[in-house]
Amino acid sequence: MARKVNPIQDRARRAALEKSAYLAIYERGYAGVTLADIASHAGVSRGTLVYHFGSRAGLLSAVVRRFTRTIGVATRRALRLAATPEAKLRAFVENQFYGVENTRRFYTVSLDFLAAATRDPALMDVQRAFLRQTLTLDLELARLSSDGDTPARARQLRALVEGLSMRFLADPQPDLSAYRADCLSGLRAILGWTEPTPG
Repeated sequence: MARKVNPIQDRARRAALEKSAYLAIYERGYAGVTLADIASHAGVSRGTLVYHFGSRAGLLSAVVRRFTRTIGVATRRALRLAATPEAKLRAFVENQFYGVENTRRFYTVSLDFLAAATRDPALMDVQRAFLRQTLTLDLELARLSSDGDTPARARQLRALVEGLSMRFLADPQPDLSAYRADCLSGLRAILGWTEPTPG
């Protein structure tokens, strides 16, 4: 008789395995991490990972989808709760740079994944889905400007965030408040805001 699967427990188990895999990727790098590494990190057998995700590629794709979705949901929620354009910008910045270790971990894993995606069409599909998700947020911010080409501004906003994230990764002792201030200042400039920003 087949074992009954509780869907809630199964989702919680998958989430815990994805979190362990995310931490293992951060420690070992996307290219270097193996199912055995992830299983050891999670305290489970390789078979458990294969049962839930099918393969290493399936697991690693699920990891990136989960954590990019988590960032997207948190950012959208913060923007929705912000009452003014200035508050929306600040909420966006805080969700892009949300703690030194968390930010370093997220951008390291994202960069590793992007490098692998350039050689793997299935992984590139995951990367493109992430880009579509970020574009929605970027367009929302770009609409805070009263003039200009909204899609172009959205691309500029994303380029600023990605450029700062690369600097952040290379910085041996990043000052989170300085990166947030640089990001906020750059976003204001792209939106054409003068000091003080519109409220």
